[in-house]
Amino acid sequence: MSLSAVPASPHFPDLSRVALVDEVGVNERVARFQSRSIKNESKNDALKLILSMIDLTTLEGQDTPGKVRQLCQKAMHLHDAMPGLPHVAAVCVYPTMVSVAKKALGASGINIASVATAFPSGMAPRHIKLEETKIAVAEGANEIDMVISRGAFLAGEYGYVFDEIAAIKEACGDAHLKVILETGEIGTLDRVRRASVLAMHAGADFIKTSTGKIQPAATLPVTLVMLQAIRDYFRETGRMVGMKPAGGISNAKLAIHYLVMLRETLGNAWMTPQWYRFGASSLANDVLMQLRKQQTGVYQSADYFSKD
Repeated sequence: MSLSAVPASPHFPDLSRVALVDEVGVNERVARFQSRSIKNESKNDALKLILSMIDLTTLEGQDTPGKVRQLCQKAMHLHDAMPGLPHVAAVCVYPTMVSVAKKALGASGINIASVATAFPSGMAPRHIKLEETKIAVAEGANEIDMVISRGAFLAGEYGYVFDEIAAIKEACGDAHLKVILETGEIGTLDRVRRASVLAMHAGADFIKTSTGKIQPAATLPVTLVMLQAIRDYFRETGRMVGMKPAGGISNAKLAIHYLVMLRETLGNAWMTPQWYRFGASSLANDVLMQLRKQQTGVYQSADYFSKD
């Protein structure tokens, strides 16, 4: 899938010009997004769109080839008793499991995402991060989710962070790069905005909130600030960048709030899996339960869905 007709050209931004965030205004806008009412027909379409945007994820130390194969099976067959469902956008695994996922997914069209760069801490020498990225791509990953060096960013070493993202982007080759800011460690919305700008100028194809290992993970205010940064970057450069909130989005109602915010901030062009993803492990089950409720008027027991 082509992320943009305009190629990324790393160019260090003037961060002194990055606008400060109006935190009160952000919270007021988020509250309005959460108050939107959705008609049943539109809700059904939104739920299916959410399914198509999920990066179905397992990133645990206890992951095994069998668990990854099971996750891939779920990705391809979310609920066979409900025909017409889309498949998820990607399966996200550690580099050591990429080849397992590639074989299991076959010609399904589901992307293979791999975390890299010493996920989740990012605490490794750069040459190790580059090698890990290259290994994941060689094994079959066509998407790389990297973590930035938060310690360097918080110390004001913006050039170091920029150069590292640009180097990882080059190591990705044809694979797309999602840059994880780990917003729970960055702290303030002003820093989130600055990190978003830095990552996009360094060549990120997507910016992503979190690893899911730090709390708070994705939040609506943080995601809105990142969407606004994407909007302004697009106006400045003409290059579209994708967005991926990840961690803590486990129910359909909250995911719909994120979609409303996406549409009203970036417009319909971003309302596709090509430009927007949810990083999640349990969201799919709740969406499936809501879809079943839309069809039958009653909830299906969670026992009918896999726990993955």
